Amino acid sequence: MPFIKLVKNKAYYKRFQVKYRRRREGKTDYYARKRLVVQAKNKYNSPKYRLVVRFTNADIVCQIVYAKLQGDFVLASAYAHELPKYGVKGGLTNWAAAYATGLLVARRVLTKLGLADKYEGVSEPDGTISMTEAVEDAPRPFKCFLDVGLKRTSTGSRVFAAMKGASDGGVFIPHGENRFPGFDAEAKELDAEVLRSYIYGGHVADYMRYLEEDDDDKYKKQFSKFLAAGLDADDLEEMYQEAHNAIRANPIRVLTEKKKPAAGEKVKNNFKARLTYKQKANKVQQKIAAFKVKNGISA
Repeated sequence: MPFIKLVKNKAYYKRFQVKYRRRREGKTDYYARKRLVVQAKNKYNSPKYRLVVRFTNADIVCQIVYAKLQGDFVLASAYAHELPKYGVKGGLTNWAAAYATGLLVARRVLTKLGLADKYEGVSEPDGTISMTEAVEDAPRPFKCFLDVGLKRTSTGSRVFAAMKGASDGGVFIPHGENRFPGFDAEAKELDAEVLRSYIYGGHVADYMRYLEEDDDDKYKKQFSKFLAAGLDADDLEEMYQEAHNAIRANPIRVLTEKKKPAAGEKVKNNFKARLTYKQKANKVQQKIAAFKVKNGISA
């Protein structure tokens, strides 16, 4: 039998260091987080803000977050499920919805900080790239950095839609143009018309027209919410324009009042008290006895 070197020996296990829990769960990229969180010491206790963008199957989450020793704290947040209040009838996870969610969180945080009137951003986006610049006789623009988490940063990704919305909303986010849809890698140029089309859902409208001609059943199934609201491909741009205007008019979240139970009203409680060992054993015996009676088994 040939000699086999034992690689994971006693010395290996004695010196083994367990990785952070969220790294073990595959949730946090600590290499990226360290660079997004660490602040220069000459800035003392100034928070370093991040625009955190996350996607679920049915929602988009945009948050302005800063880190402390105790953990992360959220300054402002916006969700795609809020967009129907502003007139978006469907498609809450597409590129245009991500842009609108980013715009909403930007206007919300600037309103909270009292900077909404001083930094209005780009009210009519045309697909060009522009940074928020400082205004005379006013505080500097609110600055944050894009936090994409574990999302792959491919060209045209929806994380950049949320970033573009926040940037057009008046927040200063350092970025370039090479990851937006419409960027030509060979010519090193951005086609502003393509980007504008994505902002107003033009790519969705094109697919709606194609699917309506090609497969009517699939068209009715996939765009059922738009059709139920009486919208077709030609109405999407106007819908998103009105949504952007509504967001700028009133970005503040309206909290819903929680209904309190009346005096003497029975409140449903889903919490079940834990059983003792004797209670569990008794419950098992009752089930056995019931089974015997049901099936006519004598003791």
